[in-house]
Amino acid sequence: MIYQHPLAYLLGIEGLALLHAWSGEYDEEFTQRRLAEVRDLLANPALTGHEGVLVGRGDTLTGYRQWAATYDEPRNSLFDIDEPAMHRLIEALPVGDALDAACGTGRHAEYLAGQGFTVIGVDSSPEMLERARNRVPLGEFRLGDLRELPLSDDSVDLVVSGLALSHSPSLEPVLTEFARVLRPGGHAVISDAHCEIGFRGSIPHALGPAGEPGLVATYRHTVGDFVRAALAAGLQIRACEEPHGSGGDQLLPPPPVPPAEASPGDWSGWPWSLIALLPEAVRAAWAVPAVVVLDFELPEGASLA
Repeated sequence: MIYQHPLAYLLGIEGLALLHAWSGEYDEEFTQRRLAEVRDLLANPALTGHEGVLVGRGDTLTGYRQWAATYDEPRNSLFDIDEPAMHRLIEALPVGDALDAACGTGRHAEYLAGQGFTVIGVDSSPEMLERARNRVPLGEFRLGDLRELPLSDDSVDLVVSGLALSHSPSLEPVLTEFARVLRPGGHAVISDAHCEIGFRGSIPHALGPAGEPGLVATYRHTVGDFVRAALAAGLQIRACEEPHGSGGDQLLPPPPVPPAEASPGDWSGWPWSLIALLPEAVRAAWAVPAVVVLDFELPEGASLA
């Protein structure tokens, strides 16, 4: 079980903001405001007296079954960050056969089809696949696992995977499968939620059978982890981008009450309801890349036999 306490999260955000100031990014007044907020937080009985919440480690299938109906509405803010970078990379490649790995509701499959690609989508969630089939009628969608793709060797020119690999405990088996199904000269264009925003609490919920708090299994993969796994699979890196969001600004309505009087709210809104209490600290603490976007190529003449 994971133990989450609202005061621990808020103090952690303040701590990250203070470290940015310590390195010279902010001035003395910023630091003094952070210290004053910390004192206010520690004076708030709704926070100091909170018992915290035990949170289960949910599974991906449960989480995405619950999320499928609302996955695209409202639009995930990470889509607006990863898509421009991915589209630039894809548009530089020749049109051919494409796999959308962990296709979800088909947002990348829809784009690929619009670019003229013949599209196969694979996902482990039947509920997500149903929506992808409705969204991309000309695509072919298959139930499957990224570690054992239901495709033959050398069968596609492009593999695309968006915001999915953080749910895999190890990248090596997944990228080995991407290399297996790629034709020589083919590319794997991948985006994922950056490990830094996962560290700050951006993890999908996966509630238990009676609605108990739970989070989708999520793992922090660094850029180096992706590169090492790709090289081990025989892929070569061609591009790497780490687009930023807007420092959490899109998540921050004005705090309704001072931190000394604020209520942490229900767990179902965490961490987003919590970060609304500390807008200035959050802008500093969340000033990190939101996603990582990578382009790997399987060299001509490569043999994975």
